[in-house]
Amino acid sequence: MASHRRPKQPSRARVYLFTGAAATAVALTAQVSAHAAPAQPSKDEVKAQVDKLAEEQEQAAEKYNGAKERADQLRKQADQLQDQVARGQAQLTEIATGLAAVAADEYRHGGVDPSMQLMLSTDPDGYLAQASSFEQAATTQADTLKALKDQQRRLDQQKQEASAVLAELDNSTQALNNAKNEVQHKLQEAEKLLSTLSAADRAAILRGTDGTASRSSGRIDPSTLPPASGYAATAVSTALAQQGAPYKWGATGPSTFDCSGLMVFSYAKAGVSLPRTSQEQATVGTNVGSDWHNAQPGDLVIYNSNRSHVGMYIGNGLVVHAPRTGDVVKTMKVDAMPISIIRRV
Repeated sequence: MASHRRPKQPSRARVYLFTGAAATAVALTAQVSAHAAPAQPSKDEVKAQVDKLAEEQEQAAEKYNGAKERADQLRKQADQLQDQVARGQAQLTEIATGLAAVAADEYRHGGVDPSMQLMLSTDPDGYLAQASSFEQAATTQADTLKALKDQQRRLDQQKQEASAVLAELDNSTQALNNAKNEVQHKLQEAEKLLSTLSAADRAAILRGTDGTASRSSGRIDPSTLPPASGYAATAVSTALAQQGAPYKWGATGPSTFDCSGLMVFSYAKAGVSLPRTSQEQATVGTNVGSDWHNAQPGDLVIYNSNRSHVGMYIGNGLVVHAPRTGDVVKTMKVDAMPISIIRRV
């Protein structure tokens, strides 16, 4: 007859041992995974992040340009006001000196009542002539006193204006420094990302040699373009002559440019003064809308919803522009980026 004994159960100690070993193995696996090197970003991922940083850097650069322009204006205004204050103070001192002289002369000759002086005078005619002179002196004193008060009032106003301008200059300088730091931070982030790539891939992203990373096209021969008219013709030819010049944020030429700086430089050669930033340039001249088919050579094409980039339409569906750090002045298709507005200068 067969035996029906129950199989021997593993001891509780052995169960605990196996369970503990499994838990340790899981914990070690998790720890190794946690300390594993992060996945290397692909070239396309780096490109997307660098493009985003480049756009943010360009926004910061335009902030810097605006703050610098305002700071320069305020500095000039403050210098003028301080000169006015200095001249006003000198005039005030001169008037006060004249008033003191008149007052001293009146005191020396006016200590006795005029009617008593006339009664005691041995030369009434001479006294009356002298009294007339005293009256004229008193009138002069009154006029001088009025001039003194007016000058003091003007001087106080000039001092207040100078103080307000200097305070605004301090704020503008702080904004300038903040924008500059933001630009540098974005550039450092982009450089850190690019450093993870090979030299060839890094150059491809910066220069667009892979055909996708840049908005650029080849160098354009001006003779292949439709002619521009008036001062726009000078601006277009000037901008095209800068093809190959390096991008540098905050630069307006003559050898390096940022996007709005290229527009300022090119139109200055045509005798036209443009505001410094792409946002301000989006308000000049005549509104052509956002359909590039209505553009004419020389028109300013403002890009992005925040109007952080600008190029110059040159015809044949192209613009010339200064793209970003690491790139050079070049042409691209006019609709390669979202158009905000087109302005005819």
